[in-house]
Amino acid sequence: MPHGPARIILVTGASRGIGAEVARQLASADTHVIVNYRVKSQRAEAIAAAIRSAGGQASTLAADISDEAAAAAMMDSIAARFGRLDALILNASGGLQLGADPGYAMRLNRDAQRRLALLATPLMPAGGRIVFATSHQSHFFPHKAVPKGYSAVAASKRAGETALYAMRSEFDRAGVRLTVVSGDLVDGAASVAAAIANAATTPNPSGIVYVGGADYLMTA
Repeated sequence: MPHGPARIILVTGASRGIGAEVARQLASADTHVIVNYRVKSQRAEAIAAAIRSAGGQASTLAADISDEAAAAAMMDSIAARFGRLDALILNASGGLQLGADPGYAMRLNRDAQRRLALLATPLMPAGGRIVFATSHQSHFFPHKAVPKGYSAVAASKRAGETALYAMRSEFDRAGVRLTVVSGDLVDGAASVAAAIANAATTPNPSGIVYVGGADYLMTA
């Protein structure tokens, strides 16, 4: 009787950018990657197809993570199909659309990350992983200057990260490990994506992983 995949990993916002690269790097015969997307199902299907072509397993799942009902339906679908979730990679952010009210965006993103973590934790076995992807510019906000026009995004991402830190006691009780991966905006996506994928699969992940931007970190 065939065995199912050793790992089930959900990557939010995986149809493009860093999320897509993370999903591709997770391609493995013993891993099923769930490619979450909000719009553009064709891009998500292309990523899933690339994973399968590389010898991995993958499927797509649509959900706007900032929509409470959509997020709950996504997690219900995962529970019904797989019965568990081994890793949740929080790459997508809610409320970062151009022109969004900064305060509203902060609350929306904070609640989106917290909600998904709360929904995922009961599905996770001991040793489950939650990985939050961010940038140095957001991680160190507001203690470091950010590029012009980026402060609203940085504040929103930082709100999501802070909400997850506040849940660490809940994660500890469930045996779930939280890792924050912070990368420099000017560095290539591949190295940041590799660090995110590694945090979801390595036996003993660090609580915080910095990628690139040595000069930025030295002055942080």
